[in-house]
Amino acid sequence: MELVIVTGMSGAGKSTVANVLEDIGYYCVDNIPPRIIPSFVDLSLHGSQKLSRLVIVTDMRGGELFKDITQVLDVVNKDVTDIKVLFLEAEDNELVRRYKENRRSHPLFSENTVSIKDAVARERSLLGEIRGRADYILDTTYMSTTQLKQRVVDLFAERRSGALKIHCMSFGFKHGSAAEADLVFDVRCLPNPFYIPELRPHSGLDKEIKDFVLSDPEAVDFLNKLISFIDCAVPLYKKEGKSSLVIAFGCTGGQHRSVTFAELVSAHLKEQGFMVSVGHRDMSKNHYK
Repeated sequence: MELVIVTGMSGAGKSTVANVLEDIGYYCVDNIPPRIIPSFVDLSLHGSQKLSRLVIVTDMRGGELFKDITQVLDVVNKDVTDIKVLFLEAEDNELVRRYKENRRSHPLFSENTVSIKDAVARERSLLGEIRGRADYILDTTYMSTTQLKQRVVDLFAERRSGALKIHCMSFGFKHGSAAEADLVFDVRCLPNPFYIPELRPHSGLDKEIKDFVLSDPEAVDFLNKLISFIDCAVPLYKKEGKSSLVIAFGCTGGQHRSVTFAELVSAHLKEQGFMVSVGHRDMSKNHYK
């Protein structure tokens, strides 16, 4: 059985993730208290209708029962060897904004809680241990729903047991950091196409920008040395048993240089035989005339 435990901060997108996983063939069960998980998994393994791909969403809606989640994982791990924990999070201010916008009640909000912000902070503290056990951590602060869905598809749609999945992403520092990244490379030190009027409307996906970036000898040297470092680091992550690696490239706006580097490095890694996806978080946010 492939078992995926989806958990994390309330309002971070767990329902969206569950819907995507259901669409790609997983049997999804939402809001199960942790203590019930071993019994449900046993039924799924040995019942009349055995399940080969199961998703269980569990979080602070279970109240005090959620405190047992890490012990429960140890129990389940004895019967299920292919188990992954996907943890969803977002920055506090963004979670507060989402709750105010949707007018929903936070599961930890009570008469003893002063504000939604306090509830979010308390939840983050309570989830610290399970976050440390997560195989995948997705920060949805700056992700659109479409981007989140694509990340989940990239992670689980064509899963090969034991394979390291690499996601190369571009982003713009002015839109916020890449919190989910394992490796972050700042390419703002390279010549910026933004200051050339005829190049400004293009993106790093266009030949014009790629040619401009690679026309600078220092940029080519930077790229070659960066690739050498990545070629050295990736096998070490794989040897350590890491199942997902996020490599981020940041420039000012996330449209030109970072996009070019994400595309070039992802193409190189694919040539090396790795499972690679690529995404451009902020490229569509820029509308240069």
